[in-house]
Amino acid sequence: MEKYDLIVIGGGAGGFGAAIKASELGVRAVLVNAGLPLGGTCVNVGCVPSKLLLEIGSEYYLPQHPRFRSIRSNRTASLDFGAAIGEKDEIVGALRASNYTRVAEGFGIPVIEGEAKFVSPQRVEVNGETLEGDKFIVATGSRPRILPFKGIDKVSYITNREALSLSRLPKSMIVVGAGPVGLEFAQMYARFGTKVTVLEREGQILPLAEPEVADELQRCLEEEGIEIHTGVDIEELWQEGELKVVQAKLGGRQITVKGEELLLATGVAPNSDNVGLKEAGVEVDSRGFVKVNDELRTSASHIWAAGDVVGKVFLETVAAKEGHIAASNALEGTKRTIDYDSVPKAVFTDPQVASVGLTEEQYMARYNVCACRTVRIEQVPKARAIKETRGAIKMAIDPKTAVVAGVHIVAPMAADLIHEAVLAVKFKLTIDDIIDTVHVFPTMSEAIKLVAQSFTRDISKMSCCVE
Repeated sequence: MEKYDLIVIGGGAGGFGAAIKASELGVRAVLVNAGLPLGGTCVNVGCVPSKLLLEIGSEYYLPQHPRFRSIRSNRTASLDFGAAIGEKDEIVGALRASNYTRVAEGFGIPVIEGEAKFVSPQRVEVNGETLEGDKFIVATGSRPRILPFKGIDKVSYITNREALSLSRLPKSMIVVGAGPVGLEFAQMYARFGTKVTVLEREGQILPLAEPEVADELQRCLEEEGIEIHTGVDIEELWQEGELKVVQAKLGGRQITVKGEELLLATGVAPNSDNVGLKEAGVEVDSRGFVKVNDELRTSASHIWAAGDVVGKVFLETVAAKEGHIAASNALEGTKRTIDYDSVPKAVFTDPQVASVGLTEEQYMARYNVCACRTVRIEQVPKARAIKETRGAIKMAIDPKTAVVAGVHIVAPMAADLIHEAVLAVKFKLTIDDIIDTVHVFPTMSEAIKLVAQSFTRDISKMSCCVE
């Protein structure tokens, strides 16, 4: 029986963050990986492959819809869908090898492929062998959540995982769920040429986003021909030959939607049910997510958890940071925590959505007071100059101190623009700090300075670069 100082269960970003930290500290550790190939969701069925296919869709779609009058649309381009999937597979394989397999080898991290299951608080069984550990980190990730719609067992459906590897391009697709995953895949396939209909239960797309941001993104997606319905109550699913059928209630009336593919993008479920957590003394909540304190320690004092299985923020960046911090707390006793309010989030539609900090609703719930301003991207000189005026930016501040509490953007390259706002939220900068900072002109990033200025002046009566 092998004995380790630390056993990491899970080979995604959270597990790797923990294992690398353990290697840096020189402790005897092992990483056990099961389910998805090494690298977990992000590199295999998440960030990497979806962003490549989104970019392929854009390269195909945008030349057919130029925004300048001086350019004639190019409608001669063709799309080889099978080649696109093949190109995706190549990139995924290469990044998995360079960013995970070789990294593990470089740090001297032993990797065991197989399912790890606790058989006692200090021992796990893997491939019929028993491993003993002083401390453990559970980073087993998540999987797509399938809601128990009536008829779900009688209809063939796909999730984002299967949508990345379809053998042919469907003529039509129904996407259930208008969160980040649902919208990214909706636009991806719409730009490939599929007729896409999106159904969302909540009253707006991106239910956690600022309403101004969600409304603007919906307007942009609908302009591209994507049909979007919010406030939908799905009643039943069934199949008619090759077509999938969704019957739902919408505003008191019944609607029926048909499509060649049915993509369910209804959230995630934790991979916590086959790990033997009960035998280890680790508690989970009613949804199955592992309960942890602020230091990512579970109810078992020698076990920590990180990543999607914790259920705090479903991002690779957060999983990696949680894994690193969990290992530091477990092995060094550092008692580190994470400020989730300063973690940026992004949706890679076009235009993109990015946010950091609190929304107006969240700030009001905490403090009962908030000041907010929204600026249209068309008010940014660079946007007007390049005729890219889709979008808006909203900022929430403390009205007493003028400290920036949250920034929310829908705009081209919003995921890149957000980082100035991340620093503002993280280091509690004020709108005066932003206004006093000279920005390059003309740039899209001036939007952050403009929205800060909008708290103190009428920006419609400003010349360029005015302080």
